[in-house]
Amino acid sequence: MTSRPDAPLVFAITGASGAPYAVRLLEQLVASRTRISLIVSRHGWRLLETESDIADLPALRKAVGGDAAAWDSSVTVFDDDDRGAAPASGSALSRGMVICPCSMGTLSAVAMGSSRSLIERAADVTLKERRKLVLVTRETPLSTIHLGNMLRVAGAGAVVMPAAPGFYHRPREVGDLVDFVVARVLDQLEIQHQLGKRWSGGMAEAPADR
Repeated sequence: MTSRPDAPLVFAITGASGAPYAVRLLEQLVASRTRISLIVSRHGWRLLETESDIADLPALRKAVGGDAAAWDSSVTVFDDDDRGAAPASGSALSRGMVICPCSMGTLSAVAMGSSRSLIERAADVTLKERRKLVLVTRETPLSTIHLGNMLRVAGAGAVVMPAAPGFYHRPREVGDLVDFVVARVLDQLEIQHQLGKRWSGGMAEAPADR
């Protein structure tokens, strides 16, 4: 595996519903000072604006919040139309790639190795270099085509993680459900975090009435 912990993580946002997952994950990665190669597709920007009122890069930087210096030192942004950018080459080391959320169209392109955009090419590179590729898919119900594509990418080494939050931690608000999914993604990326309690067996205590 030609990856290193100090190499950047390629982080792509595509047009599947789930902008809060993307923003929260990006927030956690920036807070951990993880180096990030960020790519947002055209449909990804539309998604961010529709679901989170984030219309451009400055708005995304503001939404992530925290230390502005952490963003500036951690995040490098690439144009999805630039298939000659660093993430398009296997010789550019990375610690892997996450696509969150991952549309069914992007999943299909990755499964077929079409590489029509930088996101698709970067995912293809991640697979061929045997680096970790995490696809946070968001669609329901799933057709046999979707399921077949998931099986295909899983067979090639990708981790398919549908954005399916659990409820055993007794969530009180939408943010708790978002954190549940983001925490599982961070675990796959081997990024330390403090998002919620881990399962330790037994029944969770019922929350007090409010």
